[in-house]
Amino acid sequence: MAAKKKSTEVVKKTRVTPEELFEAGAHFGHMVKRWNPKMKKYIWGKKAGIHIFDLEKTVAKLDEACDALIKLAAEGKNIVLVGTKRQAKDIVKTAALENKIAYVTERWLGGIITNWKQVKTRIDKMLDLTKKREAGELKKYTKKEQILFDREIAKLEKFLGGLSDLKTAPEVLIIIDTHKERSAVREAKNRGLTIVGVVDTNSNPDGISYAVPMNDDATKAIEIVVKQFGKAVAEGRIKKSEE
Repeated sequence: MAAKKKSTEVVKKTRVTPEELFEAGAHFGHMVKRWNPKMKKYIWGKKAGIHIFDLEKTVAKLDEACDALIKLAAEGKNIVLVGTKRQAKDIVKTAALENKIAYVTERWLGGIITNWKQVKTRIDKMLDLTKKREAGELKKYTKKEQILFDREIAKLEKFLGGLSDLKTAPEVLIIIDTHKERSAVREAKNRGLTIVGVVDTNSNPDGISYAVPMNDDATKAIEIVVKQFGKAVAEGRIKKSEE
């Protein structure tokens, strides 16, 4: 009798397990009455009036999104991480700084994509004023004028500081809570940008290139996926540098 042939199939290890996401509260959606029916395919069921995500699907979509980010980063695309909600902003900023990714953690300013030339002018002004202040070149102005310069720099830094390293317009957005960041989604879709987005049960996944369905309010869950996004971008850039 012939020996049974051993299977050579390799099972791909996921970056995050459903159990990890469950412990982080990623499975909780919004109240059933607040759902967007277009999210039905990602929902396992409901409990106590709350929709529950199918975390097996969440894991699969997270892997798909991270694989895409590796490829996009390896192609040298300008990637911007966006998360302005209270639960996400510190996590987003930390991951962005650790992995040298451009970011927006305050209000999304209209025109960052569609009117980049004007936005870049403001970024250049911020960088110029900051450089002059550090070199002591603003000390020739009155104290009142120096205070006004400080306020202007602070305002520009607050809204545009995370984009200061970008030379050209964003090409890829990673968005935490596509429902809240509707302005960024709309602007990106208008220009045909690739969007990686965390989508909750109240979100519209249409036009999101890589939707990751999960609770977008749970801090621990957000931290898990944002960390994976950051790692994926870093991995892609390493591949690019090795070419």
